[in-house]
Amino acid sequence: MRLQNCHNVADFRRLAKSRLPSPIFNYIDGAADDERTKNRNTSSFDDCDLVPNVLAGVSEIDMGVTVMGQRIDMPLMLSPTALQRLFHWQGERAVASVAQQHNTWFGISSLATVSIEEVGATIKTPKMFQLYIHKDKGLNTSMIERCKAAKFDAIALTVDTIVSGNRERCLRSGFTSPPRFTPASVMSYAIHPKWALNYLFRENFALPNLQTHVDAGTNVAVSVAEYFNTMLDTSMDWAMAEKVRSIWGGEFCLKGIMSVEDAKRAVDIGATAIMVSNHGGRQLDGSRSPFDQIAEIADAVGGKIDIICDGGVQRGSHVLKALAAGATACSGGRLYLYALAAAGQPGVERIVGKLRDEIARDMRLMGVTSPAQLDRSMLRWR
Repeated sequence: MRLQNCHNVADFRRLAKSRLPSPIFNYIDGAADDERTKNRNTSSFDDCDLVPNVLAGVSEIDMGVTVMGQRIDMPLMLSPTALQRLFHWQGERAVASVAQQHNTWFGISSLATVSIEEVGATIKTPKMFQLYIHKDKGLNTSMIERCKAAKFDAIALTVDTIVSGNRERCLRSGFTSPPRFTPASVMSYAIHPKWALNYLFRENFALPNLQTHVDAGTNVAVSVAEYFNTMLDTSMDWAMAEKVRSIWGGEFCLKGIMSVEDAKRAVDIGATAIMVSNHGGRQLDGSRSPFDQIAEIADAVGGKIDIICDGGVQRGSHVLKALAAGATACSGGRLYLYALAAAGQPGVERIVGKLRDEIARDMRLMGVTSPAQLDRSMLRWR
């Protein structure tokens, strides 16, 4: 399969699988336990049908929405994800460039492979930082202050990852950051020489937003589970979230909200957005899908806080269903990670362009000229 033959997320997934060593691919593709929640994140959209209106005069449409005070050109954001230069040497730089082309939100993780400062200096469109609360309070303060200095537009505090989910594919493959070449995995790396040469001879792999305080993940190979279980602060609570919001002082999102009760508390502490998310099914297997929760959360806090449906999005029609259910916008990680791994920046450009075209086409087919016209009257659940 070649780039020009990739027309959707599933196509890019197949191409990424052929081009990546299996431990790297399975880190992107895998999830917790039996991976039922990961699969449900996408299949939940199949349980809901769109009901279009016709003869609506849709020659001109506007896909723009406002999220966390920023007007973006389409209701699809590129979620922050970790370790991107392991998947392709261009990493976050490629994804950020594509987000800027489409004037949409782009995020980097605390475990990003480019620095807060570089993103702040090069990306002028809306950018967020995904903050993990570490036991090292100095590291937490350092990352927040660096985001302020780099003029990030928002912080997204991750609230669903105080411990690692049981990611069995990573246990089987021995995946670590940076990669540890073991007898069990070396053959998979060897039969993907292009990936191996890029990893070995391009810019040294590092986690620059963490390495000022910890060696794990940059100079010391650790599994993601080991990192989360030893480095992250399991005492994080609502008081700590409110303190982070106060220290940051800007647009503040809680990433990993799934219940109505927690959505209400997010409003109470002054958050400006929530990402309705189960971390791509990588944490609590058996959790509901984000799309399944949008309607009841929107009924409770719609209009008081921006609601971002994060996870499982693979089609433009998925975006429209989430917006009609009550979301402000959608976001996703794997949807662009497969494309990044498969073909670098050209791959990300192609999949984001494809999804943007689908959103525009599906809006016309639904008989709407703006996302605000989508509502629950256009949905039927089976």
